[in-house]
Amino acid sequence: MFQKLKNIYHLFQAILASILYGFPSRRLKVIGITGTDGKTTTTHLIAHILKRARKKVSFVSSVYASIGGVESDIGFHVTTPSSFALQKLLKQSADNHDEYFVLETTSHALDQNRVWGINYEIGVITNITHEHLDYHKNYEEYVNTKMKLLLNSKVAILNEADDSYKLLSQKLKGKSQKYNSKFKSSEQFTELAEFNKYNYSAAYTVCKELGLTDEVILKALESFELPKGRLDLVYDKDFKIIIDFAHTPNALLQLLPAVRKLYLKKNGQLIHVFGSAGLRDFTKRSMMGEASDKFSDIIILTEEDYRT
Repeated sequence: MFQKLKNIYHLFQAILASILYGFPSRRLKVIGITGTDGKTTTTHLIAHILKRARKKVSFVSSVYASIGGVESDIGFHVTTPSSFALQKLLKQSADNHDEYFVLETTSHALDQNRVWGINYEIGVITNITHEHLDYHKNYEEYVNTKMKLLLNSKVAILNEADDSYKLLSQKLKGKSQKYNSKFKSSEQFTELAEFNKYNYSAAYTVCKELGLTDEVILKALESFELPKGRLDLVYDKDFKIIIDFAHTPNALLQLLPAVRKLYLKKNGQLIHVFGSAGLRDFTKRSMMGEASDKFSDIIILTEEDYRT
């Protein structure tokens, strides 16, 4: 009941913010990215391709915001800003005469109506796995929350390999397109971690839907650098240090074998340092421990988030 009241409050704020800033998203083609893992990388990929195609684009991700070519720390603990902050960013982008706005969109923002007033040109699902089940209660409710983005999009781009695909595609007949880990010339990206192949493929599919040519897209993909904190090699001398945002069981199951394959020598050891904020969804802790135990030689558990 309390959460429903909060959602009504957020909806009121979103309506007020949209009116105050003049519904700026109507002057933009907004591309929304949602999912458990891969949102940030996919957001940056799409924005990078559009920039290389000489399109005017702004974006907001969990790493930073880039509005009119000016990068800034969004200063939010949550990924998707509050309604007033978001509408202000959208207005700045529209006033800059941008054509596109790429928005990393969380399930919390969707459920709380923080993105009310935004009509998406394209909605993208990266994957939907175990996360935020403290908030959404169960997997089906989590999927239905993500569905809000797709229902409010002209076109839905779905991950064919994800467990959510069957349910989502049935509800979005005639409106959805699918992708998997393969796309045109994907074999040339031999150094990509398997999970990033899906992010690249999602971005490729979006940009094809927007009318970009294979030549432009593939050339842009070749020059893309992963966002800070995403498979981020920060030290590479007598040993390697890699920082990654992975904080879900699925993310660890994808990340750790990729690190072993791409960075470890034959007899090398993988030392995994991680934590799991748990006052909300404490059930994922054991699952993350199992994932780490499967692929790591040494595990060091530490505090992830001082709030918990």
